[in-house]
Amino acid sequence: MQDVGELSRLRAMENFAQRREDHLISTLHVNYLFLDMNAYFASVAQQEEPCLRGRPVGIVTVDKPGACCIAASYEAKACGIGVGTRKAEARALCPAIEFREAKHDLYVDYHHRIIEAIERVHPIQNAHSVDEVSVRLLGRERNLATAMELGEAMRRSIAKRVGEAMRCSIGLGSSKLLAKMAGEMKKPDGLEWLTPEVMPEKLAGHDLGDLPGIGKRMERRLIGAGISTIADLYDLQPKQARKLWNNVNGERFILALRGHDIPDPETDKHSLGHGQILSGGNRTPEGARLVARRLLIKAATRLRRDGYLAEILHVSVKFDACGRLSRSLSFRATQDTFDLLEALRTLWQQIHPERPVSVSVMLGHMIDRSGHTADLFEDRPASGIRSSRENLCSAVDALNQRFGQDTVTYGERPRHMTKYTGAKIAFGRIPAKEEFRD
Repeated sequence: MQDVGELSRLRAMENFAQRREDHLISTLHVNYLFLDMNAYFASVAQQEEPCLRGRPVGIVTVDKPGACCIAASYEAKACGIGVGTRKAEARALCPAIEFREAKHDLYVDYHHRIIEAIERVHPIQNAHSVDEVSVRLLGRERNLATAMELGEAMRRSIAKRVGEAMRCSIGLGSSKLLAKMAGEMKKPDGLEWLTPEVMPEKLAGHDLGDLPGIGKRMERRLIGAGISTIADLYDLQPKQARKLWNNVNGERFILALRGHDIPDPETDKHSLGHGQILSGGNRTPEGARLVARRLLIKAATRLRRDGYLAEILHVSVKFDACGRLSRSLSFRATQDTFDLLEALRTLWQQIHPERPVSVSVMLGHMIDRSGHTADLFEDRPASGIRSSRENLCSAVDALNQRFGQDTVTYGERPRHMTKYTGAKIAFGRIPAKEEFRD
């Protein structure tokens, strides 16, 4: 039996810690709020089908025996099921699991509904992915207690306007990095905060690999340099970090870890593309060609919608046994699907794929159409104006948007059509709603 004096001492320590926390909350300031939807794909399924709520759910790309989970509900995660778990293994770990096929168009629709619900409370600054957003706090909102109230108001707004199954974790921090880290600390439904006043002690017990931006390779590099804990990393000098990262990102990371409000670097759009793992029926040279063709048509439509021209086409095919083969071709700046398909035909003659398993296309050296200077050999009335065939392609885009996907097609299509070709949610990219109708 524990000594009465020892219990009193422990209670006194807990009371002191709580008073200190309350004091910090009333006096500290934060700059960012980071909101992360919990088990997003599975939560959408549970919201759509109330009978799935509270039950283990696995989301798969296709509803076939060999498919892998790309997401899992927290009930499924508790059984050891995660990204990459095959259906048979998941069923063995959790006989009660329910599988649902991924619905990328539905996830994008929910994303916009969530954004609308959040912005009834406060405008967002960035949507980092389909299930993560950040908010820049200003003025009195920066008070930690006020920021916590804002976070809870956003949570209530999502539950009311999107659905009670749509849970989220909220992080508050002096920098965007600290806010994101705080959001990872209490899942699901958590709210946590990190500021320099509680760093790095508040992250005691966490590993280097738990930090956003520290992958396995970077973790090995840090450990090799004698940095094995977050406290070690926190004490690292910015110039040393620049050397370890081999670029300025290391310095930016350390400053953000210490709570400095580091603005995001400005980025220009240089390329866009699509890739696809080939289904069984398309794992032939001809099947791979037709899939590459369809992916390029999708990319060209995006190019026009975004107002760019491209000067390079890059095609890559992964093979079952002999790695990957890639080819690139440069041409006059265009957003003409016919020109791009001709470039693909030229490149494909150089590839000769055997036993292909995936294919990707990328359009590069992108130029804003309004700022493009046409040369004498281009079929354009003037610089910044579409050519006659680009206008024809834009008319095809409009018909497909109005009457549905593939109302008008550019000839051949894959014999084995895969749902969401060129319009899947990818890391850091949220497809436009229009992409599901192209």
